[in-house]
Amino acid sequence: MPPADPANRLRKDLGLFDVVALSTGAMFSSGFFLLPGLAAAKTGPSVFLAYLLAATIIMPAMFSKAELGTALPRAGGNYFYLDRSLGPLAGTIGGLGTYLALTLKTAFALIGIGAYAAFFVDLPIKPVAVALTGVFIVLNIVGAKETTALQRWLVFVLIVIMALFIVQGFVHLAGRPAEDLGRRFTPLMPFGVAGLLSTIGFVFVSYAGLTKVASVAEEIRDPDRNLPLGIMLSLAVTATIYGLGVFIIVGVVDAEDLRSDLTPVATAVVEMTPWMPGRLGLLLIVIAALAAFASTGNAGLMAASRYPMAMARDHLLPPGLSRIGRFRTPTAAILLTGGLMIACILLLDAEGIAKLASSFQLFIFILVNFAVIVMRESHIPSYDPGYRSPLYPWMQIFGMLACGTLIVSMGWPAALFTTGVAVACGVWYRIYAHGNPEVQRDGAIYHWFSRLGRRQYEGLDREFRQIMKEKGLRDEDPFDQIVAACQVMDLRDPASFEQVVRQASERLASRIPHSPDELAARFLEGTRIGLTPVTEGVALPHFRTASIDVAEMVLVRTHQPLSIPSDDPLTREVEPDRQAHAVFFLVSPDGNPAQHLRILAQIAGRVDEDGFADAWRAARNEQELREVLLRDERFVSLRITETGPAAAFGGRAIRDLDLPADCLIVMIVRRGRVVVPHGRTVLEPEDRVTIIGGPSDIAEMRARLAPPPA
Repeated sequence: MPPADPANRLRKDLGLFDVVALSTGAMFSSGFFLLPGLAAAKTGPSVFLAYLLAATIIMPAMFSKAELGTALPRAGGNYFYLDRSLGPLAGTIGGLGTYLALTLKTAFALIGIGAYAAFFVDLPIKPVAVALTGVFIVLNIVGAKETTALQRWLVFVLIVIMALFIVQGFVHLAGRPAEDLGRRFTPLMPFGVAGLLSTIGFVFVSYAGLTKVASVAEEIRDPDRNLPLGIMLSLAVTATIYGLGVFIIVGVVDAEDLRSDLTPVATAVVEMTPWMPGRLGLLLIVIAALAAFASTGNAGLMAASRYPMAMARDHLLPPGLSRIGRFRTPTAAILLTGGLMIACILLLDAEGIAKLASSFQLFIFILVNFAVIVMRESHIPSYDPGYRSPLYPWMQIFGMLACGTLIVSMGWPAALFTTGVAVACGVWYRIYAHGNPEVQRDGAIYHWFSRLGRRQYEGLDREFRQIMKEKGLRDEDPFDQIVAACQVMDLRDPASFEQVVRQASERLASRIPHSPDELAARFLEGTRIGLTPVTEGVALPHFRTASIDVAEMVLVRTHQPLSIPSDDPLTREVEPDRQAHAVFFLVSPDGNPAQHLRILAQIAGRVDEDGFADAWRAARNEQELREVLLRDERFVSLRITETGPAAAFGGRAIRDLDLPADCLIVMIVRRGRVVVPHGRTVLEPEDRVTIIGGPSDIAEMRARLAPPPA
């Protein structure tokens, strides 16, 4: 399993706009500036329909990747999802194959730079592409943040010029005679439906970069929101430009010339902008093309390099590829990927690159759609995607059938290449990884099979729980409210674990429709079978029940060491008891197991933080014990005094206070006892008040309470 050591993880530097820029940049280059002419030779004027239909066919894979990426935000994209769903053999095939397809596409994009630059400077195409690859290698090694800073500018320039191109294109077509425009699109499909289907598969590579941003999900901030939203915005922008732009190219450029044109956009611009001074129109489109090719090369190298790094983490490739360099980037993996790109540039032709990359990508999308079905049907509690694909499983079934049909329509060479790559990857797995004790794991598919009596791999659930811990809570999770309203026990006298369980159960019985004996039996049974985690001196007994709607918690601090039974009766070894100074009892509603696990993961993450144990021991009262567990950025505690910033709260009802929008008073401690706040509750001097809310609102609240500058 990938190490949980933070030093081995990548920095989370990427926001929503970075996701859009990477995804758009990885798509928008050769697919528009090079492929339309080659594609028109296969289907005629209907080439613009091929682009739009290809966007439709990639949507199931987009939704599937969004779901998998929010559930498992780890470097490696396709590799990681297929490995954890179908097992390491499928992961090896998906990882190495996708790595090869993405590297081929990126090399194809860099070849296009020379083709467009030649309009103004006569440069050798392949040496220019090799030199730019070297520049992107250096930039990627320096850091993801620096890489995406360039990416944002490249994509911005590209989209602005493309918008101008589309507007000018429709103005130009509107001024043409209708019969002339009709001749350009007649016959629409001279090679029939078969030609259209073959072309859809051919141009499918134009959208392959859409989901590659999932390979850097480990570096995305708030992946539950930014990953699905980013790739959906990217597809909407790119499909619009592809469809409208290629329609304009077909309407402007002569059909015979278009079929052999490697720079069709430039040809169309020269035809549409005779009114511009000099070669200004051509200059603008060359700038856009160079920005597009550079953005694809930059984003493609970044995304592709995460595949060997992730596979090396899992011992499917040499371990040196997993090392993080001084800039917190996978230096060795970037160097390997750059070298492979240079080899592709020097050895392969443009059309061959596009067709081979498309065929294998279609095969991978079949597996990715199937992976979502496996994950859903495995019923692993810790599989907790922040975004779920709509129309499950029909969306995934449609995606698999459509991709399979396109592979067949592309002919036997594409299918043979796909099969050959899959076999070669399988051979690598057999020679290098099979039998390695570090690769003794199975995918989620065995959890699905376990419902039919087969085996399942328990390590998968442990890994998914670690991922949940790193992802943290969602905005709708009531963690702060649960902690603020929980009951607290501060025990100074020695006690056994069973005694503590029974006392906590008596407290919970006042809020949960179960008797103390029933609650105690559930907690003790979970501990006996090894379901009570103990970490850093903290035990977390927990269970779920259908009899409540809101989670309840009891915090227990023991001043004397508490012995927690740790022996698992299902193993031969006898594990010694563990010592704890804190026990957190959690009972959650049965209908939301994922939220229950996220709350446990949040507690475990808070316990693991430096300084937690010292703060827990130093807390002076029950309220401070609660506050130790709360997230600092989501609560503020204040005391009502006669002077100072909080003085204005004294003597006023809570409903009359001017608090930031999402701030909520959840606890009042008055003369040593807890007062449950209501809108009509009047705050008194010396009240200790706890306020929770979103990070921005709490920051505003802290600013209001800060003493004025001297």
